Amino acid sequence: MQADALVDEVLDRLKLQGSEEVEFQGETLPLRRWLKERRELTMLTRPVLAAHAGRCDAEPLREALDPARSDRLRQLLTTWQLPDLLARHPAAWPVTDLIAVLRPLAPRMYSIASSPLPSDSNEVHLTVAQLDYNFEGANRWGVCSHYLSNLALDTHVRVFVEPNTRFRLPEDGKRDIIMIGPGTGVAPFRAFVQHRAALGAEGWNWLFFGNRHFRSEFLYQVEWQDALAKKTLHRLDLAWSRDGTQRIYVQQRIQEQAPELYAWIKGGAYVYVCGDATHMATDVHSALMRIGIEQGDLSEEAAGEWLQQLAGEGRYARDVY
Repeated sequence: MQADALVDEVLDRLKLQGSEEVEFQGETLPLRRWLKERRELTMLTRPVLAAHAGRCDAEPLREALDPARSDRLRQLLTTWQLPDLLARHPAAWPVTDLIAVLRPLAPRMYSIASSPLPSDSNEVHLTVAQLDYNFEGANRWGVCSHYLSNLALDTHVRVFVEPNTRFRLPEDGKRDIIMIGPGTGVAPFRAFVQHRAALGAEGWNWLFFGNRHFRSEFLYQVEWQDALAKKTLHRLDLAWSRDGTQRIYVQQRIQEQAPELYAWIKGGAYVYVCGDATHMATDVHSALMRIGIEQGDLSEEAAGEWLQQLAGEGRYARDVY
């Protein structure tokens, strides 16, 4: 569900009443419930921008919708939420038209951060970072992270399991694995390490983890240290992007370990990447390409084919969002 403050801002900017009953596709609900429970407010789409541009005199929106300015459109869709659009380019919206153009609120997917093997409990762990930031003087929130972070104890919520058949541990427990998961992207790798330890897998586990700050954002620090001591985690490379004058990211750590990492892959290791699709996954892919070029003496085209081959074999898997 959407944050109340976000819904309030949309209603205020459109000068609409949340108590107004709105009928759409045979269902009648107060407008506030439509916006809070049924419609996407935090992720803009091209149809919403196009429809809004048709209701206001906004040259910047028309420019962004120009096929030749796809970079501008991508920027707007990844940085603006609906209230930002309404604040920059005010326009009136009939309530039914608004509900029709907004995308239905989509479920949020989280990687399971625990293995069922080490414990007899029925617990399933998630790694949730509350998205809470300020956009040009206005507070913004992630939908599900804000909802989960503010739940009272013993609250029941609706969940479902979505299997990911392309992001699985190798069946051969003797295979080494390389896990690249900065931020909350580390979630499935906590489960991987737990699972391999419980099975007694002989393959080695190498984790690349990064975040902004060591002191406050080293997720599962004690568990990783314990795993290193028990030899259920064999390598741990860390990157902190805000702790020094130089910003260090996981792709730089990958490049620093290029010879050994390439040797692991040549020896049959599986590579997994989880986390941000916008920047991190692209940068990590580029780093792996460079490793193929520099360590494998491959051309750029051949390095791309090498990674495609690994992906086809299930040895290069990405779960990015």
